[in-house]
Amino acid sequence: MTAHQAVDRPGDGLHPSQIIALVLGAAYALVGVVGFAVTGFDDFAAGDTGDKLLFFELNPLHNVVHLILGIAGLAMFRTVLGARYYGWALAVGYAAVFVYGLLVAGEADGNILSLNAADNLLHLGTVVISLAGALWPSTETATR
Repeated sequence: MTAHQAVDRPGDGLHPSQIIALVLGAAYALVGVVGFAVTGFDDFAAGDTGDKLLFFELNPLHNVVHLILGIAGLAMFRTVLGARYYGWALAVGYAAVFVYGLLVAGEADGNILSLNAADNLLHLGTVVISLAGALWPSTETATR
């Protein structure tokens, strides 16, 4: 272990990266479950379904993605390293989905996640928050 690697010690509380991963994981898991109450299971990958949770358009495939990402966050927040990897994965993944959403939002063809402008803003916000989790500096370092 080098002098700049974070130390995970039980009882020290959660590192901000872990808190971010936990909160994002819980939020996305909850949205995934609640999303199915809105969309049901029909039109699995239909674009521009009109089904919305608040301002955000959904379809069952979108719900599955939220559920998988939420479960991953809940599994990976337990260590600083896992939380940081989760942050990187979300940041890269949602940056790609943001660009994809710019191209297909509001369209029926090619919009397999049924994205709209509100989704794009949320995804961009997720990129920023995830990067914060991935890049948050360690407050404790190991000593030799």
